[in-house]
Amino acid sequence: MTATYRQPGVVLTDRHFTVPLDHDDPAGETIELYAREVVASDRADKPQQSLPWLVYLQGGPGFGANRFVGRQSWLGRALKEYRVLLLDQRGTGHSTPANRQTLPLRGGPAQQADYLAHFRADAIVRDCEAIRARVTGGAPWTVLGQSFGGFCTVNYLSNAPEGLTAAVITGGLPSLDAHADDVYRAAYPRIERKVTAHYARYPQDVERARRIADHLLTHQVTLPNGYRLTAEAFQSLGIVLGGSEGSHRLHYLLEHAFVRTPQGTALSDAFQEDVQGLLSYASHPLYALVHEAIYGQGRRPTAWSAERVRAEFPQFDAAKTLAGDGPLLFTGESIHPWMFDCDPALRPLRETAELLAARTDWPSLYDPVRLAANEVPVAAAVYHDDMYVDTAHALDTARTIRGLRTWVTDEFEHDGVRAGGPRVLDRLLALTRDEE
Repeated sequence: MTATYRQPGVVLTDRHFTVPLDHDDPAGETIELYAREVVASDRADKPQQSLPWLVYLQGGPGFGANRFVGRQSWLGRALKEYRVLLLDQRGTGHSTPANRQTLPLRGGPAQQADYLAHFRADAIVRDCEAIRARVTGGAPWTVLGQSFGGFCTVNYLSNAPEGLTAAVITGGLPSLDAHADDVYRAAYPRIERKVTAHYARYPQDVERARRIADHLLTHQVTLPNGYRLTAEAFQSLGIVLGGSEGSHRLHYLLEHAFVRTPQGTALSDAFQEDVQGLLSYASHPLYALVHEAIYGQGRRPTAWSAERVRAEFPQFDAAKTLAGDGPLLFTGESIHPWMFDCDPALRPLRETAELLAARTDWPSLYDPVRLAANEVPVAAAVYHDDMYVDTAHALDTARTIRGLRTWVTDEFEHDGVRAGGPRVLDRLLALTRDEE
């Protein structure tokens, strides 16, 4: 059922599509996709094909598309010349969600892992191509890919460039051939730099973080939602440091961690409530399940790469840090097996995650030869010292894609397309048109 409704300045239409679970087996099982069409209200009465289309691919993996109100952020700029399709990628939002509640419908862990093997960038791009004809009448469209959505965009350029008029990537140029181990070996030093910068801004947080970690090493703490808060889990709050306001968010979180109670000092309810909101994967379990799989290529397992590589950086060990007087290092965008023990939203999926980590049959995601012959106008924002996507890897890939124009900036962090909104999108669209 199609529903059309209004918000300030825009007209929204719910769109639903049926696509194959496995595009190599089009007669097999199907899944449902959801997307929200957005058009400026002063253009809503014009024929659909009178405006070009822009499809937005969200970061993640595991997050549905933004739920904007009106013309927020970059959407306002896009609506000046496009109809916009905000796609919930398969398994997210309203698109046949994959989580601890729904995955048991597949069967046991082996069946769940086989199912989730179809939830990477290659399948998402084929979904886009499957629905494009129904959306645009067959005309190519522009794609805006944020973070993991940029990974999907590079796959699009590799496998279906005929579907694209132009491509815009923000913070999402992947390495074309790096194993997950290479990704995390590059990531931990970046994370350490972000933590060092945070403590330089807020030196009082050094003692606060050490005190919290020490409490967690000596007490068992279970958050209100059932999450077991360990020192390692506390360290993983560093994921917020990759955002434009992340350092400030972390500071405000730490400043009132403890309260006095009749039983002695304890972590405050307010702190625990905020922490569980940041650490829980209940709303986006795919992020934890397939995060390392997005790097899977070359017939090698990812094998809990972030956990293995972390052992090469002993400065991240909380117990060793607290035995001395150094600052506690937070971690960043990494998934670890202990998360499937701590998080009640992930516990039922532990064995499924183990099977995905051991999987070796990941097909290649990118085609360097085809990218070297690219004819689609492409522009990419590369954020200087991006905590989530390695800048050196991104620039290596940029040099591989023929005609790609980069905008390297330290004005924004990884969420620049949100924080910078219309200005970021305007700059990148101009680059695809040789206007700068």
